[in-house]
Amino acid sequence: MASTNRRNFLRTTLGFSAATAASTVLGVNPVNLLAGCGAPTSSNQSGTGDALTFSQDPLGFEYGALEPHIDARTMEIHYTKHHTGYIDKVNAAIKDEGLTYATPEELFASISKLSDTVRNNGGGAWNHSFFWKSLRAPVEGNAPTGALLDAINGTFGSLDEFKQQFAAAGAGQFGSGWAWLVSDNGTLKIGSTPNQDNPLMDDVELSGKPLLGLDVWEHAYYLHYQNRRPDYISNWWNVVNWDFVAQQV
Repeated sequence: MASTNRRNFLRTTLGFSAATAASTVLGVNPVNLLAGCGAPTSSNQSGTGDALTFSQDPLGFEYGALEPHIDARTMEIHYTKHHTGYIDKVNAAIKDEGLTYATPEELFASISKLSDTVRNNGGGAWNHSFFWKSLRAPVEGNAPTGALLDAINGTFGSLDEFKQQFAAAGAGQFGSGWAWLVSDNGTLKIGSTPNQDNPLMDDVELSGKPLLGLDVWEHAYYLHYQNRRPDYISNWWNVVNWDFVAQQV
């Protein structure tokens, strides 16, 4: 019995050590492993044929990886408190309300018929999962390339003009919300949504496939920028993951 217990202990310990080592190589915060965050969010499904369940991926980078543009403490609170809270609340609401949607897209396509709890927390869960993937450690000269850059130049005239229009959408969003770049049947559009709404919802003014989203809630920037939302937006361009954006087109 003692020998069996020792083997089980070593198996568990070595398995966790290997997972932690792998996370270090990939740049994943080991805290996320402890939190049990690892289920894919591309579909946000349970994978068992049951109703939709939102989940939380590891960030893929350390909390401080985006500094000095987004500080580590803000990232930690944003990810572990705000995003986790949205996920917990929407999953509870889906269960309590007996909803049977299989994907986020199906849920958002009927959002006007659902409760505010599902709308706000479902949007918060999906929007943040999308947001994390659009971020990366800062690199010099960070900018889109190839077909994505061509599409931006063709629609907005130049990358600088695109940035100005996008920044205006984010800075001009009254109160909390998001700024978006979307593809509406192949046409690029910029706009914003209030609260945790997103362009996939059936009753929003800005509709289309999200390509890039920016969180302009105060919790995303207040610790470092206080009320200077335009400064936050200006610095955020340094950490945009343009490869991810290009994959959405």
